[in-house]
Amino acid sequence: MITTLQQGDFTTIQDGGRWGYQAYGMPIAGAMDRYAYRMANILAGNQENAAVIEMTDAGASFKFDEEQLVAVCGADMQGKLGGKPISNWSSFFVPKQGELRFDAVVNGCRAYLAVRGGIEVPLVLGSRSTYTRAKIGGYEGRALRQGDVLYVGQSSAAPAGPRRLPSQCIMQYTPEVNLRAILGPQDKMFTSNAIQTFFTSTYIVTGQSDRTGYLLRGPKILPHGKEADIVSDAVGLGAIQIPSNGMPFIVTADHQTTRGFAKIAYVIQVDLPRLSQARTGDKIRFTSVTEEAAIEALQHEEQIVHTIARQQ
Repeated sequence: MITTLQQGDFTTIQDGGRWGYQAYGMPIAGAMDRYAYRMANILAGNQENAAVIEMTDAGASFKFDEEQLVAVCGADMQGKLGGKPISNWSSFFVPKQGELRFDAVVNGCRAYLAVRGGIEVPLVLGSRSTYTRAKIGGYEGRALRQGDVLYVGQSSAAPAGPRRLPSQCIMQYTPEVNLRAILGPQDKMFTSNAIQTFFTSTYIVTGQSDRTGYLLRGPKILPHGKEADIVSDAVGLGAIQIPSNGMPFIVTADHQTTRGFAKIAYVIQVDLPRLSQARTGDKIRFTSVTEEAAIEALQHEEQIVHTIARQQ
């Protein structure tokens, strides 16, 4: 049993997402930084889709009734165990009655706390992820509050113990983020000058960004005829929409399943974790890549993940 001592800014239970229901209007939800999420579960000796605790901007604090193997990955939230600093991107034991506390973020935006066995909350449409707008999943469909009690699931029989991720596998978060993107599917609605502006300009993350998407500020991107509306169609993770104000909006985990704005491009999957760790005021630039390059980058990431998983 784990008791929430402090709730942090926005702390939720997330897993790999609620896939297969977008056709019915249900967002995927799930971990924003899927790389950090997966690594945390691997380090904790969990199944890949186990539910974890996602903390945003400022971390929460927890008291453990029993000794537990945990892992922390993602943003640096100055984690401390019994008052002593912990090592991020690592797994370690929290003793019985131990207190694990996190503070304001100093690097990145979202941190992931995995507990061996996973966080045990009810499955909703095949997922334990929290989608707060519909108040489903996670802990009563909401962010955690002080006093909430969490339970741990059944761990696998495979051995697991403290370990640290190799330095070459640790994601580095910087205030300047380069996102690789594939043009389409509505790029033909934009002039060549607009597309050039999109790929040569620097954009700023605004305070209106959240789990639904990242709204950017910078040079306007205007389509032919200065009309960005289209007949609403399906939207996937990483879509870069251009609303009528010309400011790019990148959809993320809790996005609506259909929207009526032209999509100039899609951020490739392996770069979405970097976006999810961007904070208000950070700079975003886009680089055009081919589908083949995106697949190659994904294959490289999967190789890294599988290599770490085999090292249990």
